[in-house]
Amino acid sequence: MADNGRIRIVIADDQELIRVGFTMVINSQPDMQVVGQASDGGKAVELVEELHPDIVLMDVRMPGMDGLTATARITAYAHANEEGERHTRVIILTTFDLDEYVMSAINAGASGFLLKDTEPETLLNSIRTVCQGNAIIAPTATKRLIEKMMEGGIPHADTDAARAADDYVDPELATLTEREREVLVEIAHGLSNQEIADKLFISLPTVKTHVAHILQKINARDRVQAVVFAYENHLV
Repeated sequence: MADNGRIRIVIADDQELIRVGFTMVINSQPDMQVVGQASDGGKAVELVEELHPDIVLMDVRMPGMDGLTATARITAYAHANEEGERHTRVIILTTFDLDEYVMSAINAGASGFLLKDTEPETLLNSIRTVCQGNAIIAPTATKRLIEKMMEGGIPHADTDAARAADDYVDPELATLTEREREVLVEIAHGLSNQEIADKLFISLPTVKTHVAHILQKINARDRVQAVVFAYENHLV
């Protein structure tokens, strides 16, 4: 965050009216500010490298470089510069609630996926959530994503024959403790850290420690990938 404690945000959308509208909503908050606007993905990447914002709100369909390509470049840049002042995170914000967009956004490294008709308060809270290092997906997209995983409708990233078997589990699963498995299951159910703490009767700092260990052990970038891991390995 900036020295004044505000969350610094870049908005990337080819429609000026959308950019202006989001800017008005965001700048009305005391804890966040829009520091840049881009009308295409290429410009968004340039602004990230120049301004090092905390969050980018990224449209998918834009002229020139699309939002998913820009997201992949931004997250790659952010990971390559982890020792710097900021770690920029991307929230995909689109009109199109399509499964292919959700999975593409996750694979590109996005920390969130929301629809443009999301309520302003939900958008603002999502920005705060992602800035804290968590991930969010629109509820309708999450429901369909889970259903497709359970139906086997979303292919695994690894196409090895062993992974195609119904009883296949990732080797990383064996590295988790029993408590970490319990926490992972609750993450997959969509519970927040506080809700997990309340349900398992443990402290919030303990939950945060478990989550950090889980992500490290299963090589997951964020909670979204942890959810995918849990469903692929039949924990939920």
